[in-house]
Amino acid sequence: MLSSLFRFTHNQVLKMSRNHHVKCRYPNDYIYRDESGKSRSIVRLKVPNIDCSWDDEFDIYDPITFTAPFVLKAAWADPPLEDRTPKWNSIDGKVDRRSGEGKYRIQGNICLNIKGRTGLRGRGVLGKWGPNHAADPIVTRWKRKEGSNEIEIHPNSGKKVLQFVGIKRKDTGEWALPGGMVDPGEKVSITVRREFMEEAMNSTQGTPEENAQKEKMVERFFSKGVEIYRGYVDDPRNTDNAWMETTAFLFHDEDGKEIAEFDLKAGDDAVDLKWIDISGSIELYASHSDLIRRVVKLKDAHW
Repeated sequence: MLSSLFRFTHNQVLKMSRNHHVKCRYPNDYIYRDESGKSRSIVRLKVPNIDCSWDDEFDIYDPITFTAPFVLKAAWADPPLEDRTPKWNSIDGKVDRRSGEGKYRIQGNICLNIKGRTGLRGRGVLGKWGPNHAADPIVTRWKRKEGSNEIEIHPNSGKKVLQFVGIKRKDTGEWALPGGMVDPGEKVSITVRREFMEEAMNSTQGTPEENAQKEKMVERFFSKGVEIYRGYVDDPRNTDNAWMETTAFLFHDEDGKEIAEFDLKAGDDAVDLKWIDISGSIELYASHSDLIRRVVKLKDAHW
């Protein structure tokens, strides 16, 4: 009986380990910058794997509630729930409150994180109750041997080495994909182009003529993109009542000639940019490593 109980518990833990979030739970503090730019941190309530799901009873679960003061004053953010109840799981005016993971729960008048408990209530630094939608462009090419057009083969796997355009985030210092938030009413296809131009081509500092040329190049290249993911992101900004979701697209340049014409330069929220070799040891912001792994499987590249 004891062995069968162990098997059940062990299997439950294995199942949860494939589905629960990690970066937005204890022991990771909720770290943010206040209006003065000073780094602040809030300790999340500890949530064991087996208690992460809302289906699991967790009677002593009573985390603090936190929404950053600057969010409460921002025009781009939702008002407090006592002022207006959003239209959950639907299009709410220009705001898309649907989740790529299906319908999320509503408890009283508030939504619950579709992946379970995070150890922190409120919105944190996120503007919207429920899903906050982003878009991530993954721009890739095959790594070539120096001074040659020959694709590099990794000696361990015997597979081709893939590279992607990565940016270094200004807020955390971590390497990431050059993506960002979907504006209310904006099509995701527009978001990926806009964010790539802002963070990977420094369009915010370009002239109208320069940006028009960049936009034409990006639009042509991005027209061949493939959606590889739509759904929840294990983002450190997530809370019990607000979380990040993304739509990720792959834009691959097989011979590397088209992307070679791009004037790649970090801009906007990015402080650096480079072509990053893809491998299993790569560490990126939020769930970006998981998105890269999907690309590796799709292209049968080295990991």
